[in-house]
Amino acid sequence: MIMATSPGSPAIAIIRSRDRRALARWISRATARPKAVERLTATIVADVRRNGDLALRAHAERLDGLAGPLEVPRQAIDRALVNLPAALRKALERAAAHVRRVARRQRPQGFRVRVAPGVTIVQRVTPLERVGCYVPGGRHPLPSSVLMTAVPAREAGVGEVIVVCPRPDRMVLAASAIAGADRVFRVGGAQAIAALAYGTRSIPRVDKIVGPGNAYVAAAKQLVSADCPIDFFAGPTEIVVVSDAGRPGWIAADLVAQAEHDAAARSVLLTSNPKLARAVQTAVAERLPREGPAARALREHGAIILTRDRQESIALANAIAPEHVACDDADAAGVITRAGTVFVGPFAVPAAGDYATGGNHVLPTSGAAAFRGGLSTADFVRVNTVQHVTTAGLKRLAPTVMVLAEAEGLTAHAQSVRIRTEPATTPVRRQPSPMTASKRSTSRHGERRKSPAQTPRRAARGGSRPSHRDG
Repeated sequence: MIMATSPGSPAIAIIRSRDRRALARWISRATARPKAVERLTATIVADVRRNGDLALRAHAERLDGLAGPLEVPRQAIDRALVNLPAALRKALERAAAHVRRVARRQRPQGFRVRVAPGVTIVQRVTPLERVGCYVPGGRHPLPSSVLMTAVPAREAGVGEVIVVCPRPDRMVLAASAIAGADRVFRVGGAQAIAALAYGTRSIPRVDKIVGPGNAYVAAAKQLVSADCPIDFFAGPTEIVVVSDAGRPGWIAADLVAQAEHDAAARSVLLTSNPKLARAVQTAVAERLPREGPAARALREHGAIILTRDRQESIALANAIAPEHVACDDADAAGVITRAGTVFVGPFAVPAAGDYATGGNHVLPTSGAAAFRGGLSTADFVRVNTVQHVTTAGLKRLAPTVMVLAEAEGLTAHAQSVRIRTEPATTPVRRQPSPMTASKRSTSRHGERRKSPAQTPRRAARGGSRPSHRDG
């Protein structure tokens, strides 16, 4: 059922949660890309992998309008920061400081634990050697994406941070300097992802690729992920607002703000308050920009879902597992656990999280928030263990290991422990009886009294071997 406040198609539809058919599309996590996107991406990735810089430059010139060198000179990066307007530079530096403060606390910690006498486990945290940060360069430059990817990498201790962007303007270059990026390349799309994943003469191969991008970037990241780790598969941006008592104009502003990213963006309000639902629908229509993708996004991918009660709203939010959730209070936030990030209260504006709160705006979409959160310092380190076991420690573990190994039929596993912990079993030599020893002694003496002529073998070898008695 669709409720409209004015004749014609509403700016955003209202549906009831009991309409399961209409509701299913909002809970579905399917994000199928057009086959044409998949085919072209595969062609570009294969070409760059096979032909390196030659293919990279050809695709960059054709698709990104590249003119000049692939790499931005270091002097140009530093000059962009120096020449940036003071207010913009201050905003970027403050945003970077906030991201840095959060990222520093996100780094996994090493530890040493004695699990039993003689058995110690050490957790070791080491940074990746080189990472690639993708920065979109579509309708508007996104220097904030530089901060959100490069700053956590730097805080993790990554050795070399590379930024790729199809059209890096002075804001992107200045943000790269503030974030501590080492190199910036003027490439984007599937060709940039392929270059980072496989390496070319100009762009070195990286240990991981992070950052948001369009459908071609997402398809390329998925394609190379078997050979080069990525942060996650990114789809269209999403927001779910869970509210029964929020201000209609403020909620509408948040829905429109998210919709202006992309025509495929999803903006959803979950509420059990019919009056609020109608008021937000009206406010959205009043705030729609005349240009840009917001109107189409809200019409085709937006919805106000009228639920039975607050509990159902929260349950649906967890079922959708969206990128962003905004809710009324801490009680709701405490039980909304399946989201990339959660904004609590009327002043926790999602747009503030995109730039300046310090929380990362590179977040899982398309239901991936069901099993992970946003990009963090932990994405740029390896966490492994070092195990120390003494002789006494292994003897203490041996019964457990051998019983379990043999129960699983892995007898060689058990033997590798047994050989170290149980006494070696060697054959025991029998001691000769006195009578036997006497006979052997007489026999030896008799042999020694024989002349060379009586011992053909020794004679053939040139005489008998001297003994102590010969002396």
